[in-house]
Amino acid sequence: MPSFFKKLTIILCLSFLLQACSYFSNDKNTKGDNYAGWTVEQFIAEGKENLADEKYKKAIKVFEQLDSRYPFGPHSAQTQLDLTYAYYKNGDSEAALASADRFIKTHPRHKNVDYAYYLKALVNFNRDLGFLDRYVPSDSTQRDSVFTQNAYLSFDELIRRFPNSQYVADAKQRMISLKNSLARHELHIARFYMDREAYLAAANRANYILQHYQQTPAVPYALELQIKAYKILGLQDLADNSAKIYAYNYPDGPQYPEADSSGVTVVPFIWRLLSFDD
Repeated sequence: MPSFFKKLTIILCLSFLLQACSYFSNDKNTKGDNYAGWTVEQFIAEGKENLADEKYKKAIKVFEQLDSRYPFGPHSAQTQLDLTYAYYKNGDSEAALASADRFIKTHPRHKNVDYAYYLKALVNFNRDLGFLDRYVPSDSTQRDSVFTQNAYLSFDELIRRFPNSQYVADAKQRMISLKNSLARHELHIARFYMDREAYLAAANRANYILQHYQQTPAVPYALELQIKAYKILGLQDLADNSAKIYAYNYPDGPQYPEADSSGVTVVPFIWRLLSFDD
């Protein structure tokens, strides 16, 4: 019997302890809720002020609170856009993309839905900026081009869906830059194959540039590489045809450098560590 009372006492003590912990935890959360009683207008004003001051983490917190506490109303669409922008500026790429997609699905006919598509493209346009780009000048075209491709497709989708959007002009300029980067990435791969004496693969990669990236600075360099590869392979007729094309279009050599190399330090050993499939 004493043993039973001991067990009962322990159970009751634990029960009271758990209730006390729950009480203090809830009390702490209540006291720590800096937004208790805030109106929609207060949230919007605070969030906008944080955005203006470039305090993106604080803006994210405020807009997330607004979105969770007041999910419906005339403010909800703009809140989602502001939150997407804050994610983007804070470098939260995945959150920004998810937020933009949410807006597009929730408000497909909204007057500012083109801005959501534009933000998606900007996220991909900037998300490839890693340690090397921020702290060590490097050639980003030597790395994986998946983000560049996604950005190009996103800008292209924006232009197709909203040809009259105010963001089209900027999107077109960015697409030119992205296309040049994609072409140069392919050129790096072709040169990699040449260094590995995979001459047919190098020639084919150069031909891919000529077919898909016309009017980019990489074209004459791709032709030069293709001519060299064909000659090594003993394909003189193909080499002569490429040489004629080169002579006709670039009688004085390439008109532009393949990329602006100012301030860029290429890190060749990184490229040599990589391998590619044809």
